[in-house]
Amino acid sequence: MTGTLYVVATPIGNLEDLTPRAARVLGEVALIAAEDTRQTRKLLSHLGLSTRTVSYNRHNARQRTPAVLDALREGDVALVTDAGAPGVSDPGAGLVAEAARAGFDVVSVPGPSAVTAALAVAGFSADSFHFLGFLPRTTRARRAALTEASSLRATLVLFEAPHRLRAALDDIADTLGDRPMAVCREMTKVHEEVFRGTVREAIAYFDAPRGEFTVVIEGARDAAPGEPLSVERIAEAMAAARASGLSRRDAAVQVSRGLGVPRRVAYAAWEEA
Repeated sequence: MTGTLYVVATPIGNLEDLTPRAARVLGEVALIAAEDTRQTRKLLSHLGLSTRTVSYNRHNARQRTPAVLDALREGDVALVTDAGAPGVSDPGAGLVAEAARAGFDVVSVPGPSAVTAALAVAGFSADSFHFLGFLPRTTRARRAALTEASSLRATLVLFEAPHRLRAALDDIADTLGDRPMAVCREMTKVHEEVFRGTVREAIAYFDAPRGEFTVVIEGARDAAPGEPLSVERIAEAMAAARASGLSRRDAAVQVSRGLGVPRRVAYAAWEEA
């Protein structure tokens, strides 16, 4: 074996966030496998570099992997995406696996990350968090993914496109309840913005979303980290709401908001209360 595959994190917006090590590596490797060569050339131009690039994305990964492995037999290769770390909701994991399987060294050159940047400013605990990546495009699949994560106490982090943000927020409200959240828009860019409030407040605020979004949502309460909230705990909350004179519907709304569980789950627990 000859070369090393460097997995290089690139800026998510502000080019000043590129680490000196990453800049050096991008200038020293023989080839850069880039998600979008046009985007990477902008970064290289900013650095005054002219390293050779080749397209490597989710559409051509299978066909392009053998060529990248051949390049590794001749020298070092850097893997980059348009922004952030390769393999994190971006192409790259397959190439890393194949390079390691072929016996090449794979070295991480860490740096900017929308996930950790958003967690740092959201104001929720990041001792344990669950990354959902980009939510599915269809309502049914999106709700299924959210429902699966609804009982996790870990803070939830996800990416969303502007044209799907409002639909995603609606589904979050219906499946997770009206939880506290932070919606981070255009992180590290000129129009960076962090909205903090509840899901319903976010729906009202983002009437015409623009930019790239990283959403951070408070996890479900009263469960061990990474474990689902028990039916018994939800039923206890519903019983208390019933005892206070609330109807089944109003009790479900209150428990959904209080425990951060889907309203339908709270509604079903009425029978157990």
